[in-house]
Amino acid sequence: MNILVTGVGGFIGSKTAELLMDQGHSVYGVDNLNDYYDVRLKKYRLHQLAEKQGASNEILNSLNYRESTLADPISFYAGNFSYFTADIEDFQTIDQFLGEAKLDAVINLAARAGVRYSMENPYIYMTTNADGTLNLLEFMRKRGISKFVLASTSSLYAGQPMPFKEDLPVNTPISPYAATKKAAEAMAYTYHHLYGIDVSVLRYFTVFGPAGRPDMAPYRFIKWVNEGTPITLYGDGEQARDFTYIDDIAAGTIKALQSTGYEIINLGGGNQPITINQIIAWIEDMLGKKATIDYKPFHKADMLVTYADIQKAGNLLDWHPQVSPQDGFRKTADWYLSNQEWLKEIPV
Repeated sequence: MNILVTGVGGFIGSKTAELLMDQGHSVYGVDNLNDYYDVRLKKYRLHQLAEKQGASNEILNSLNYRESTLADPISFYAGNFSYFTADIEDFQTIDQFLGEAKLDAVINLAARAGVRYSMENPYIYMTTNADGTLNLLEFMRKRGISKFVLASTSSLYAGQPMPFKEDLPVNTPISPYAATKKAAEAMAYTYHHLYGIDVSVLRYFTVFGPAGRPDMAPYRFIKWVNEGTPITLYGDGEQARDFTYIDDIAAGTIKALQSTGYEIINLGGGNQPITINQIIAWIEDMLGKKATIDYKPFHKADMLVTYADIQKAGNLLDWHPQVSPQDGFRKTADWYLSNQEWLKEIPV
């Protein structure tokens, strides 16, 4: 298959692209390489993808992730990977990049993420998450592309009974981030209804793993404990999450390429939620260091607990997570330690 993966320099996008190419598919990847977090981490992920596809030294040098900025947008072709720096808000540029490419599916993993920052800059969340999704759906309609996989979020379930099931009414989002993801889901349904686009909406639950986002707790806590920096903890640490390892998320995303009609599907660990205090204890044990904690008031835009019912993913996609949270955190800590020479410069 020929598949457009947006947000391919991101955490989930890069791993999904890697697994797709491992399976023999061709990936057309776009990313705007925005500075929500340090672009060096995004360049690192792209470097890994390009290197695995046999990219030239010239291409790999252009993806030098030890530099902090990009002088110019990057485009390259390597093996089954075609990459172009572009924003899904820019319909014309993406259309030109893809030229006459015959695409079988679009996986939209480009998004503005982060609950708290969405309160500081809600406009960019709306233009990327909602308007950007609309651009892709229009692009698909005009080109006759029939399959759309949309990344959504467990943040929509705030205030609902647990474990969270896909048929719960999620009409009261408590952050701009969640609200814009709800808008994207609704627009995807409209295009399914009007134009027959086959849509899989995936609600992800707390994705973590190697090369994860530096604004998320797993990365931050490992870095802070390793360096002896106090952990900033909002709340008492008893808030809990359904942690889901990145490889499992990417595998589920690819399985969602099958025909579903229009379905909303949870991808979560399916475990009992794990408290932040337990995560800190695991990290202390893995690193052999004691954490110092700086407690802050609980943030009202955060959720106390997330817990996925993943029965639907098992029934529809034959998807079951394979990596336990504790093993996943060990893999994440090992990756951090092996890359800490340059990661220590990445702000969190």
